[in-house]
Amino acid sequence: MKDSRIYATGRRKSAIASVWLQPGSGKVSINGKDILGYFKRDVLQMLIERPLQVTETMGKVDIMATVKGGGKSGQAGAFRLGISRALTVLDETHRVVLRSNDLLTRDPREKERKKYGKPGARKSFQFSKR
Repeated sequence: MKDSRIYATGRRKSAIASVWLQPGSGKVSINGKDILGYFKRDVLQMLIERPLQVTETMGKVDIMATVKGGGKSGQAGAFRLGISRALTVLDETHRVVLRSNDLLTRDPREKERKKYGKPGARKSFQFSKR
């Protein structure tokens, strides 16, 4: 049983998701809560279920994850990438389908740092000519 668990990591913005996947009945657990209890917005739930729908593994695998950092949107994105990576380890034929649906690409967008002499990353103080 211990050998049948597959581990993968997903990242998005500043969120990190550690995902364990094993054959089962389709139970999803995030930080000890079910998917409806952790991600309350329907959009985030649909985002997470996308890799399972594409590979037709919905209800065939149990997923357990620990997610930390960032907000709910970033955590959902990290969780989705972790699921996609774990599914490729489970069955290598899933890689083509997941790649074509752009589910194996890590979203590289991060928050831009604040620059000195400015109030934000890009924003400037009001310019006065005289």
